Amino acid sequence: MFFAERTVSAHPQTPRTSSGRAAPVWALGVAVVLAALNLRTAVTSVGPLLEELEKDIGMSGVLAGLLTTLPVISFAVLGALTPKLAHHVGEQRLLAIGLVLMATGLALRALVSTAWPFLLLSVLALVGGAMGNVLLPVLVKRNFAANVGGMTAAYTTALAVGAALAAAVSVPLATRGGTIDWRIGLGVWAGLAAVAAVVWLFLPGGPRAEGAQRVRLPMRRSPTAWALALFFGAQALQAYLALGWFALFFREQAQVSPARAGVLVAMLAGLTIPISALIPSLAGRMRSQRPLIAILIGAYALAYAGMIVAPRSGAWVWAVLIGIASGCFPLALTMIGLRARTPEGTVALSAFAQSVGYLLAGIGPLLVGVLRAATGGWGGVFVLLYIALAVMAVAGWRVACPRYVEDDLLTPPHLPH
Repeated sequence: MFFAERTVSAHPQTPRTSSGRAAPVWALGVAVVLAALNLRTAVTSVGPLLEELEKDIGMSGVLAGLLTTLPVISFAVLGALTPKLAHHVGEQRLLAIGLVLMATGLALRALVSTAWPFLLLSVLALVGGAMGNVLLPVLVKRNFAANVGGMTAAYTTALAVGAALAAAVSVPLATRGGTIDWRIGLGVWAGLAAVAAVVWLFLPGGPRAEGAQRVRLPMRRSPTAWALALFFGAQALQAYLALGWFALFFREQAQVSPARAGVLVAMLAGLTIPISALIPSLAGRMRSQRPLIAILIGAYALAYAGMIVAPRSGAWVWAVLIGIASGCFPLALTMIGLRARTPEGTVALSAFAQSVGYLLAGIGPLLVGVLRAATGGWGGVFVLLYIALAVMAVAGWRVACPRYVEDDLLTPPHLPH
């Protein structure tokens, strides 16, 4: 499943397109940013309206829990299928199809009246995000090879802005005359997805080399790919727990009001926007990203220690440190582009690292519920978080070493690297 088709062109000096022309670089850059704005709106728009949604369509607590885990499952499963689909359809065309399906799912789920159709259409709404997760690093590698860090900074910042915007304005958009209409708050994001879909549908195709010989690259045999997958999964676990559980932690342990706890979590989430603009640009200029790995993991470790020792007096400091440490996500995406020589290697690495990573991350929220039920406190949760940090440190140290996944797989042992 996790293979790349490495192409070696017989005429590399004359790349052609299926349509005979390629999009201008500036237009492709705008299209990438516009797609990134949509990657998380289907996810972050739901939480603020979940109570109204549950009441109106009769969604039980069990189904609501399933709804909150759908993004992780969808990103893992659909992301794993993306490379094969992209090989047959083309990366740009597949992303356009994914955005069309996203817009359709977002619009239709705002019209249903029962829980199961809403869940099924939510999967459809997540298709664009799942495919975009895998395809955007590839498109950046293929079209912006000289500036992977800068372009990754642009689209990860757009992703963070879109996620924060959907979380912040869905309720205000849904409020009319003192009542909240969840259908408006969720359905409005179909419009943004439709705009992105139209742009990608009419964007000329990228270069496709002719006369290519295909070489299969099994990512599961690459230590670099596994290190990146473990790093990606461990950082995603930290992020899901921070966004899903830390408001409750501050309410219980810091004894702050629900409103203040929400502001603390909103602040750490909001910090992902400037961090997403900074980290990829720095990473792209560095031969080894180990200094960034050490700084970001150190911020997490210090924040967790502070939450244990002084949850109330230092709450704002710990929230800021966690927001800074969230730079591990754009760093992981940047290293996908930096650790593959070819666009074909990038698509396989992207699918492998994100699919395996999201499967690992999905275990986190479930374990937190089990640990809290078993211990009645937060001690076990912080043990889990520190274990995840240890995995991040080891895997991150390995993947930050400047080595390509193709070298892991294709270099004969008797030849110099």
